[in-house]
Amino acid sequence: MRRLTMALAALSAAGTLAITLPGSAFAADGVLFINGRRFIDPSGCINVPSLDGVRILNGTNEAAFVFEGINCMGDVIAAVEQGDAAFVEAGASVFIR
Repeated sequence: MRRLTMALAALSAAGTLAITLPGSAFAADGVLFINGRRFIDPSGCINVPSLDGVRILNGTNEAAFVFEGINCMGDVIAAVEQGDAAFVEAGASVFIR
């Protein structure tokens, strides 16, 4: 019974630690430039309010995915790998982990 109690206590402590980790721990490391705007350690979906296309310079450790619609909806129309740059004419949002 004592082993079960110890195991449950350890599991509970691990679960609490996982829940209290900051959200930025899951963000990409580095800088992402979208149309000249800088995003440090970006994560999630970034809408791009531009009619002139999307210029991306990906200085992070993750790939950035350009979507045809806002809020990262629709098809992925380009992937910009870490360390690469791209211009996408029809992009409306960018997703990065």
